[in-house]
Amino acid sequence: MPRYRPHVAARPSWRCRVCGAAWPCSAARLALLGEYRGDRTGLLVYLATLLEDATGDLVGHDRLTDRFLTWARGR
Repeated sequence: MPRYRPHVAARPSWRCRVCGAAWPCSAARLALLGEYRGDRTGLLVYLATLLEDATGDLVGHDRLTDRFLTWARGR
């Protein structure tokens, strides 16, 4: 039976180590929402920290804020 592998970012490309999609991929987003259930502010602080790291690695990429933060805002 296959073991679950967490969908984490491979730096400096910021692609998912498991599925190869731009990180945070769908599976990573679901896992993060579950992990930070009830602490949306904590999730946004964590993602903002990662966004800062990614900005240094992904110079010239557009829409990083959407990729890292916009999806996690409360509705």
